[in-house]
Amino acid sequence: MLSYVLAGLALGAIYAIAAASLVVTYVSSGVFNFAFGAMAFAVARFYFFLHVEHGWSMPLAAVVAIGLFGPALGIALYVLLFRYLRLRSPLVKIVATIGLSVALPPLVNLVLGHLVNTTAPGLAPQPLRIFHVFGAVVDMNQVITYTGLAVVLLVGTGLLRYTDIGLRVRALVDSEALTAMSGVSPTRVSLGVWAFSALLAGLAGVLVAPTAGLTVEGMTSLMSAAFAAVVAARLRSLPMAVSVALAMGVVTNVIQRYLDPQSPFSAQIVPSIPFMFMLVFLLYYAVRGQAGDTTAGGALDRAIRTANAGAPGSSGGTRTGRTRPTAALVAGVVTLVIVAVLPLVLEDFWAGLVGAGIALAIALLSFTLVTGEGGMIWLCQITFAGMGAIFAADLTTNSGWSPLVAVLVSALCIVPIGVILGLLTIRLGNLYVALVTLTFGLLAQNLIFMRDRFYNSGQGIYMPRPEWAADNATFALLALVVFVGLGLLVVNLRRSTAGLAVTAVRWSEPGSRTLGLSILPIKVLVSALATFVAAIGGGFLALNYQSALPDSFNAFTGLVWLAVLVTLGSRSIMGALVAGVAFAVLPSVFQTYLPTSWAEIPVIMFGFGAIMLARNPDGIVAMHARQLDDVIRWWQRRRPAVESSEISKATKGSETTPAAERSRERVEEPQLTPGDLA
Repeated sequence: MLSYVLAGLALGAIYAIAAASLVVTYVSSGVFNFAFGAMAFAVARFYFFLHVEHGWSMPLAAVVAIGLFGPALGIALYVLLFRYLRLRSPLVKIVATIGLSVALPPLVNLVLGHLVNTTAPGLAPQPLRIFHVFGAVVDMNQVITYTGLAVVLLVGTGLLRYTDIGLRVRALVDSEALTAMSGVSPTRVSLGVWAFSALLAGLAGVLVAPTAGLTVEGMTSLMSAAFAAVVAARLRSLPMAVSVALAMGVVTNVIQRYLDPQSPFSAQIVPSIPFMFMLVFLLYYAVRGQAGDTTAGGALDRAIRTANAGAPGSSGGTRTGRTRPTAALVAGVVTLVIVAVLPLVLEDFWAGLVGAGIALAIALLSFTLVTGEGGMIWLCQITFAGMGAIFAADLTTNSGWSPLVAVLVSALCIVPIGVILGLLTIRLGNLYVALVTLTFGLLAQNLIFMRDRFYNSGQGIYMPRPEWAADNATFALLALVVFVGLGLLVVNLRRSTAGLAVTAVRWSEPGSRTLGLSILPIKVLVSALATFVAAIGGGFLALNYQSALPDSFNAFTGLVWLAVLVTLGSRSIMGALVAGVAFAVLPSVFQTYLPTSWAEIPVIMFGFGAIMLARNPDGIVAMHARQLDDVIRWWQRRRPAVESSEISKATKGSETTPAAERSRERVEEPQLTPGDLA
């Protein structure tokens, strides 16, 4: 038992280091860093590059990678991204950091190269020393992990409580504006905070690599497990986060003593333990009314944030001028025609990819509903899509249902799950809603999708297409018809009385209550519609690939879906279509027609597009629509001047003719002045 406890404490110590980094950055900047795992991977990969691939000694490689490269990475990311996020909306903060998590790992692989063998050394010398403590076995990596956590806590506590640096950080947490007024540069303090956070991310990444592997998936699992400790600490209490992280590590290891390692149940339940911790604390705080959004800074910071909310490009503001409806309609029709023509003129392989993109666009429409219209940051839409896919495939293959009927019935059966989730999250703040829906997705992935009935050793469930839509071109057109139908549903919702109520709630819940609107039915309506659309999209994805593959509906892949959609515009129906087709087609274009080393570029592009939300919160489509509108308005203002200039030139050109001169003499009359009128 003691061996399990000590191993659990080592795992919990890594969780605690990661949680400490997340708490410090959230408290000081108001940014919950979803890119923590990507930053940990970048530093750990650089450490591997120095120590293993170039033969540097372990201490020197650790100092350079963790102590120098890590802080430098944090400073660079603050300058390029994080400093623009403090006054942004929760959605922009989440999506921008997700975009960084998408772009950073392939960028690192592009520079340092892909790893074939992901087994990585930690900070302990090889061969690994083993110690015996009261009959329990402890290795040197675990000892170094304990020591690392102790050093982080002692140094961090000492700096924050007993030094001028800690005083400045605490002042920044209380109020950025007052900190600036006292003569302290908030930018320098923030640089130090993000540098320290990146150092902790690198330390956690190097420590977890020997057990989880030097992979993006391993670092992402570390990050998501650390989320549970941060939520337990209500995003602010560092001692609480460390305590829960240690307890979570111990429970995760001790429970394995009582489980059969060969049992499928063990493979499902052990990875789910951190998310169960998170769900318990989230529900506890929700019942107590302590899971609302917290605002960084004092009254002066909130006043500045409110004043900036209506500025162009700010977090909550939108531009008063809108794109002309005719131009938007023409652009939408042109987009639909192009997408409809593509499967008819392309080869069968590319037609299949276009069909996959249209099916994905149907699923992305659920984000348009729940996030774009409803203003709720749900990170589990891919989970509803996965449920729709596997349930429809199960009905079709094992019960003999018609494929399209199975997709429709499965979607209707999943709607109550979305309604229940909407009811549970009604009292939560935006960030807590994002975390609880992500937790739901991760639990469903481990407890439902991994079941043998659905997973089938990774092969999923066979899902045949209707006989009349067996070829890729016909299926793509069928998916496009369904997309248009659901898009018209979204348009009808916007123009209806219920849509006006949804818009009011999205802009201001307190103001909506003042108008007498009931928040609960409105959010439940949006939740139900979004769940239905996501499940339909998942069913069509299964039809396209003719198989429901649970691995295709990973919860973290859903974060990429959201980032790609919001990059183009969370409320744009055509943005969902373009995002889906681009996401499905672009990677194959790069792999087929460009060098192999460029295969990661589409993923990097999607990530950087999400990062650009820090500058353009409304998305690329809205940004280009505004630019087109500006060009049209500029031309309309300039047109009278151009016409006047042309008339003047024509008049001057005719001055040489005697007839024109005589005509001008007859027409011209003396101008009246105010004196003449008097």
